[in-house]
Amino acid sequence: MSEQDDLLAIEEVLQELEQISFVAHRDAREALPAIQAHGAADTLLWLRTARDLFTHDRDAGKSFIRASADTAARTGTVRAWTEQALSFNRWRGSWKALDGYMEQAGAVHEAWGAAGQQRWYEIGYGWLERHLDSGAAYFRTPFKELGGREGIEGVEALMAPAESLFRERRLALGSYLGGALRVRRLVGLAGIEPWARRGADILQAGRTRGEAYFRLESEESIALLLDSVPGVRLREQRRLLQLLLYAWFGEDFPLEDSAWTPDQGRAMIETDGQALFLPVVLPGREEALLAVLHAGAHLRFDSYERRHIEALFQEAGMAHPPLDADQRITWRPLFARFGDDLLRFQVLFDICEDLRVDAAAARLIPGYGARLRRLAAQAEPPDGAPGRYIEFARETLAAIGHAERAPAGLRGLLDEQATIVDAFRTALALYEQGDFPTLTLDNVREAYLPARGINAARPVYPRRRLEGSPEEDGFAAGKEMVNPEEKPKAQEVPKDASGGDPDFDIPPEDTAGQGGRVGVGIPQPAVVYGRGRGHQGERSGRAYREWDYRDNAFKLDWAWVQERELEESDPARAEAIFAKHANVQKRLRRALQMQRPTRLSPLRRQMDGDELDLEATMEYVTEKRIGRSPRPHVYKRRAVRQRESAVLLLADLSTSIMADVPKDQGEGKVVDRLRAGLMLFAEALDAVGDPCAIAGFASKYRDNVSYYPIKRFDEPLTSAIRARMAGVTGRLATRMGAAIRHAVATFDAPSQRRLLLILSDGRPADYDDGGDERYLHEDTRMAVKEALDAGVHPFCVTLDARGGEYLPAIFGPGHYLILDHVDDLPKRLPEVYLRLRR
Repeated sequence: MSEQDDLLAIEEVLQELEQISFVAHRDAREALPAIQAHGAADTLLWLRTARDLFTHDRDAGKSFIRASADTAARTGTVRAWTEQALSFNRWRGSWKALDGYMEQAGAVHEAWGAAGQQRWYEIGYGWLERHLDSGAAYFRTPFKELGGREGIEGVEALMAPAESLFRERRLALGSYLGGALRVRRLVGLAGIEPWARRGADILQAGRTRGEAYFRLESEESIALLLDSVPGVRLREQRRLLQLLLYAWFGEDFPLEDSAWTPDQGRAMIETDGQALFLPVVLPGREEALLAVLHAGAHLRFDSYERRHIEALFQEAGMAHPPLDADQRITWRPLFARFGDDLLRFQVLFDICEDLRVDAAAARLIPGYGARLRRLAAQAEPPDGAPGRYIEFARETLAAIGHAERAPAGLRGLLDEQATIVDAFRTALALYEQGDFPTLTLDNVREAYLPARGINAARPVYPRRRLEGSPEEDGFAAGKEMVNPEEKPKAQEVPKDASGGDPDFDIPPEDTAGQGGRVGVGIPQPAVVYGRGRGHQGERSGRAYREWDYRDNAFKLDWAWVQERELEESDPARAEAIFAKHANVQKRLRRALQMQRPTRLSPLRRQMDGDELDLEATMEYVTEKRIGRSPRPHVYKRRAVRQRESAVLLLADLSTSIMADVPKDQGEGKVVDRLRAGLMLFAEALDAVGDPCAIAGFASKYRDNVSYYPIKRFDEPLTSAIRARMAGVTGRLATRMGAAIRHAVATFDAPSQRRLLLILSDGRPADYDDGGDERYLHEDTRMAVKEALDAGVHPFCVTLDARGGEYLPAIFGPGHYLILDHVDDLPKRLPEVYLRLRR
């Protein structure tokens, strides 16, 4: 066609558009000047495309016409993107995808060129052919987010796992894309595929749970993501870190897991004035060691000492540090006076206090200041406001050991008598100079040097380290008053379990109500007359301490555990269970037998060997420093060991296991699945040869915690033991902390890896917990920590659908499993062990 013919055709199409829609005609007229600059042929193609798209889908036509002028200006062409837009006509309802395409096509061309824009379109078009909503998700995602720092190559790399999972699992891109972008940003491309494959499995099992996984809103998604974060795993180094802290500071600071996740920014160690809270991972070994020493130095050199904090608040014009419900000092009032600029002062205050503390630590630890300076020199200052604080903090490090190099006004912090009050005054002077830029919540973590962190990240328990500190003052909460003349009412104890267990005859506590939640029952109100008073029964068995978070202290010899023999036994039921689960048992035997250890394993604490045993060496140096005569078993060597793991399965035998199975999950009672699980577990481990013990526990008040050894480590698996497992029944309540402590104390199997597998169906609770769910939760959390310190690794398997509300705080992310279906219990118990022993 000649140009004159094209012009006539253009007028005809415009008239058609006017007849079809006033809006389409008006918008096309407005866009025509930008399009006509590219010639009559391209203008005609554009108008026909606009007409066809509008006729096919009004929304698609509107999106195309309205974005055309800008797209033409950005690309310098019309034909290429117009032909691409016309291809969207293949599908009804594709306007969302076309809208995203037109909004970004010009910008993609500017950033990646014509070839990059063409490839970006081809990838999205391929998704439209697979799944319309997936194509829309692709085109509506900002292209710079898709490409990351690699441009179109980044888009191709991001889409490769998604294409594979769509072919194999029909995983829609909309489910994958949002989470995958965050995972790539946090851990890199290598972490995306294993994360996405696990999510596809979960999505097939349940849509709600799977979508939460892909949004990174579930515990299992975060746990898998944390496994992919590169760096040094602090949990694996915990024993070494504790030894270092004790060697240099002479104190045994508790080490806890923090709730840090990669999307929160740079990982830091936090403290509450008592424990150090460690992130899962830090970038390097040197940073991990220095960060722990730095955090410990804050505790050792009185950043959180009671009298100094009181003086600090008085300096700030506050007569008394405010306390929260747990008797901790909150730092908010100290910084509130700075209003919207509080982050600027907070970081300056932290830099000053860090200088004071690090200078004190350097006087104690040889080479500490030089190591901090080397680590800081390796860090690249971030752009913008945080970089100014990084440079200033580096200047302060130069003064450690060289007071003459201290920046103006900071030399006083190097004095041995300096306190946190001096750091506050110095920071206030720096703040008033106005030389430092404003920070935001998004970038404040980037303003700290490696190995340092936010000192006021958590409320703190005031420490009483200095001599002369009174035990009772304004920091101590008033104790709950007990009226000795007030006589409590007796409690009616529920007896829902079967089996005629003699433990039911234990005298009742002086309480009213049901003492909180037992098993998976409904929480009930309770009144205890006298906090922590407990049942005053006859003491027998073995006493254990118990943690009271309200007093922030242990109650010594508080919980008493008695070992009892199970009276129930049912050989006929044992045979019936074996017959019912014969196929599962065979499959598990085969799987476990393949795990028999044949590789070389390290033998530690040897008199001679191939290399030094680092932990044993640190213990040797520590004991030498304090004047003892340690044994020089500081080497390790490798040899074939036939048994690497030993496991103690501890089953909750509370009343609630006698409940009926939910109607949608089958018939019978929960205890039926528990019996089958115990038996299959024992049979599978007997086949593989790993040391195994099985025990149950129940409780009725703090001085009557019953511990039932069903199979000990040194006992062979006999028919009598099988009958005992087949006869277990439910009884009483769940004082889990005391049971864990007793299990650890009696864990006598020699093994490189000792596992404590806890099987439960509800919260830790007892009749004398006063209805305070948190009391036994906190004690169980402390018992789990004590187990880890003793070299026993607890893992909880629960049938409680609400376990996600409390298990992360007790056992930590990744150290528990919630079974959605009761019928899964028999086969999943051995499978969990198989995974944990790897």
